[in-house]
Amino acid sequence: MNDQTASRAPVFSLPQDELLTLNVNDIPVMKDALGPGIHFQPLLADPEAGISAVIGIFSPGIVVSSHLHTGAVHGYTLKGSWFYKEYPDQVQVPGSYLYEPSSSMHTFCVPETNTEDTVVFFIVFGGNIHFDDEGRFVSILDAITIQNLVKSCAAAQGLGAVQYLKGGSAGYAVEKVKESARVSEPV
Repeated sequence: MNDQTASRAPVFSLPQDELLTLNVNDIPVMKDALGPGIHFQPLLADPEAGISAVIGIFSPGIVVSSHLHTGAVHGYTLKGSWFYKEYPDQVQVPGSYLYEPSSSMHTFCVPETNTEDTVVFFIVFGGNIHFDDEGRFVSILDAITIQNLVKSCAAAQGLGAVQYLKGGSAGYAVEKVKESARVSEPV
């Protein structure tokens, strides 16, 4: 909604100068970003809102360590198949939509028998806290981590700047006056 349309609306809205849109085909793949065979394309990483959206790409036989979701996750399988180690009889295939409630914990597995990469679109609220097989903390994957992974992968892969949506930015509503500007001159 542009400013003219927004000014006629009976509610307040954020000003928007342009439509925030991307084409996944224009976003490079961050290869081996979370380990060998675990790649992703960043779509949205907004640390302030605690939300991220990615296309996850997983090679056959990949197992992502057990992880706890601090917020809800939506997953839509586009290609290949996968399952949770804890639910091996509920294989996700192209067209499968999965909702994971906050505080759920599981282990992501891609069958070794897959003949192609598995591709899943994820929207993640909060982050994933990863643990090793003994239950010890390994890492956190959240929007700020994704932003840093994009930087490091892009540099390592010679990709240059990678376009994705970032969300807002924290700051003051009114420009903060610097201490040096408050000092009054002697009379």
